[in-house]
Amino acid sequence: MGSARVQAEDFDAAAEAGALVSGRRDVGALVSFVGLCRDEGGRLAALEIEHYPGMAEAEIARVVAEAEAGWPLIGVRVVHRYGRLEPGDQIVLVAVAAAHRGDAFAAAEMLMDYLKTRAPFWKREHLRDGSVGAWVEAAADDDKRAERWSAGDSA
Repeated sequence: MGSARVQAEDFDAAAEAGALVSGRRDVGALVSFVGLCRDEGGRLAALEIEHYPGMAEAEIARVVAEAEAGWPLIGVRVVHRYGRLEPGDQIVLVAVAAAHRGDAFAAAEMLMDYLKTRAPFWKREHLRDGSVGAWVEAAADDDKRAERWSAGDSA
C-alpha cells in the first residue's frame, strides 16, 4: 500500500498525492506535507543531505508500515530528496490517504516527526559566506514531538 523513495531529483507533489486517490471512491481525506529548504534568515546558500542508499529506503518503508498498522490508511507516499538543495527547493513529501481526516492527519504528522528526527539522513549547511557548517542535529523540539509516537500516543 505505502511507498517510500529517496532520490536526488525533484518531485511533483500534486501528482504524487493525486496518485493515491486516483480512481478511488473510498478516500475521504488526503493530507500532504511538503518540506522546503529555507534560507535561515538569509545566511544559508544550500543544504547538503546525505544518506546510506538502501538503508534509508528500508527504514522509511518500515515506518510507513508502522503508520499503516497504527491507523486505517488507504495509501501512503513518502519521497525524500538528497544532494545539494537550495532555499526554496522541495526536500520531502509525505502524503496520506484515509477514509477520515483524523487518521490521515495523525499518520502524516507521525511520519514527518520520524523523518525529521530519526530517519538516516545527515544534513550540513553551506553558508552564503562560503563556509561549510557542521552536520545538523535534530532540534530538541523535534525530538520532543517525535517522542509521543514511540510512547504509543496516537492523538
